[in-house]
Amino acid sequence: MARGVLTRAALGVLALAVAGCGTMAGPAASGSAAFSLSASAVTTNTNGQIALRAALPSGQAAPVRWSIASGTNAPSLGEGQVDAQGIYTAPGSLSANEISVRVQASLAGDPTSTAFATLLVHPGFVQPLLPQNLALTPGASAEVTAQIAEVNAGQVHWLLESSPSGGAAAAGVLGTLSASDCQRSAEQYTTCTVTYTAPTATPVRDVYVVAAVDGSRITSPLHVIVNNRGIVSNPVANQSIQTGMASLGTSGGNDGDFDTYEDKDGNSYVADCCGGTLGALVEDEQKNEYILSNNHVLAESDQAHVGDTIDQPGLMDGACTPLSRPGSTLHPLATLKYFVPLRSSQTNVDAALATAAPGAVDPSGSILELGAPGSSQALGAAPPMAGRGETLNAANLGMDVAKSGRTTGLTCSSIDAVALTVKVDYYRDCAETQPYTTKTFVNQIGIGGSHFTDSGDSGALVLDASNAEAVGLYFAGGTDGDGHGLSVVNPIGDVLNELGAQSGTHLSLVGTNSPHSIACLRYDPAVPADPPHLTASAQQQAQAAAEGAGAALHGAGILGAAPGSSLDAPGNPAVIVYVDRADAAVPQTIDGLRTQVVVTDAASIARGTAPAMPSLEPGIHLSPQALAGATAAEQSVAPRLMADRAIFGVGVTQSLDNPAEAALLVLVDIGRNPQSMPATIDGLRVRYLRLHRFHTTRARDAEGSPATACSLKGLHPMQN
Repeated sequence: MARGVLTRAALGVLALAVAGCGTMAGPAASGSAAFSLSASAVTTNTNGQIALRAALPSGQAAPVRWSIASGTNAPSLGEGQVDAQGIYTAPGSLSANEISVRVQASLAGDPTSTAFATLLVHPGFVQPLLPQNLALTPGASAEVTAQIAEVNAGQVHWLLESSPSGGAAAAGVLGTLSASDCQRSAEQYTTCTVTYTAPTATPVRDVYVVAAVDGSRITSPLHVIVNNRGIVSNPVANQSIQTGMASLGTSGGNDGDFDTYEDKDGNSYVADCCGGTLGALVEDEQKNEYILSNNHVLAESDQAHVGDTIDQPGLMDGACTPLSRPGSTLHPLATLKYFVPLRSSQTNVDAALATAAPGAVDPSGSILELGAPGSSQALGAAPPMAGRGETLNAANLGMDVAKSGRTTGLTCSSIDAVALTVKVDYYRDCAETQPYTTKTFVNQIGIGGSHFTDSGDSGALVLDASNAEAVGLYFAGGTDGDGHGLSVVNPIGDVLNELGAQSGTHLSLVGTNSPHSIACLRYDPAVPADPPHLTASAQQQAQAAAEGAGAALHGAGILGAAPGSSLDAPGNPAVIVYVDRADAAVPQTIDGLRTQVVVTDAASIARGTAPAMPSLEPGIHLSPQALAGATAAEQSVAPRLMADRAIFGVGVTQSLDNPAEAALLVLVDIGRNPQSMPATIDGLRVRYLRLHRFHTTRARDAEGSPATACSLKGLHPMQN
């Protein structure tokens, strides 16, 4: 997940994922006596689809040809399209708050027999709110921007809530919003802005700025951390043009990293573009300085050439206008020098170096927002620790880690997996329509949470927040869209070694020799707050297993059992085993259900106040022996597990059901089901995480890019 936010230059910034079809209680349309139409929904937005079905009186599918009969959208924007299977895809932008589209079905063999369905389309949001996350001190303000797929019309409605899923508060408690100001033109999406001001005195920490258009809410509200620690952080600084010598952690990328399209008259357009983060400053033994980032940021996933110009900011923050085209606001910062080839089976990092132009980059290696908090002042830049970075071991896997990246700015989280084997998809184009390679990386680091990174953060340096020592280089990630996610990081030692092999010299990070802490902004919960929800049947399973658990539970320290919900496999029942000591001998399963170990005391059980889930700490806390044993097991089983197409990653983590034990972390494609999902493998508990498959351009919760979502109407892709 990485290169950056997709952009349609002619209409503004774009990061769309086609939504799945829903269901509807009744038919959306009817037809002649020969056949009738029904639809999965009667309304959608510009990001969505509707499934239409033609049926004979017998109920069997009718053989029909689909077409768009008419619509009320502006002719230049189109009415969308319907394919041979009856899947209607909405147009990418609208000319009004609502348009109607009339879809026609004609019976094969009798084109005079027709039926129609009238569908309604509302504008959707083009991208997440900007910024996506923010830290403010009481009384401080920041501008928030929303972009909707509506040309020369439209209005965004704003509100404040106390949680991402909703939650009102008394007026002023969560802060205030100014009046909305919308910019409209005949050629661009509608862009609306509002100023949020944090409350001056309030106990709240988390505020969510929500945008809605025609009743459709943004799926990713802006998360604001209101704090009294003097921390002001806004990712807009990472996306802006820097004057003078640039700090790292800023937006950047290859000046040629765009997709060119051609209309019917032969005129070419830049329709999509990419970018990422210029992560850190590196020097060789001769003190030559290079900018460090990913291959797919600087070298376009092996498609670029040594000597290519590297811009600041990246194209996606410069209206997709490269230096070669009139009106470009970018400036050259470096030239591509070395990159580790992705296609090679002998490489294990996604990394590249660009030679910094003289005087273009801060020679201290400072990175945006790594500085100490001030009094209502934005966090300043500061250098990381110089050298080769920090090696991970059992003693430091509980650390807080931080990164400063183009899209989400300064964020903090914890290490959630090590010894991670993972498959990542790469494409030749920004729109992800031309597959290049799927690369398997081994021995990677996984950082937990869905808000630690997003598209455009690729290339950011990940650091130990306690001392500013580098840990790795972020390059891919994904979420399930429901608060769970994983960011994948190349270990910094491997990055420097493999780039050193390319350059034929020893490389090290430029920075300070004085350790310093980094402000830790954690936008995800550090640990789960509540047990996952169970269906009624799963609850019954847990209850029955808990009632019959006595025969399986014996030995010192065991106090009793109760029904529970697994944290290692959310949605699955578990048997809670209460113990008075963490090292009590508890079986990993009882009657086929996972066990969950909760340390408490007999009095709490008697009072009914015993915890409903284990006590958890962020990070991995395992003995060296447990870590080594789990790592050996991962290396043995990963190839076998990943032969299943539904599984794209296997690593070592700590069990959430029993934090005293190591576990295998298995990453499952959110759209597939594995052949089996055992509770244990080779004596280790197994923790499952369902995510969107990792890829390197689209947003963190985006599905694979459909071919129809990447080009403007009437444009055709060209070789760049």
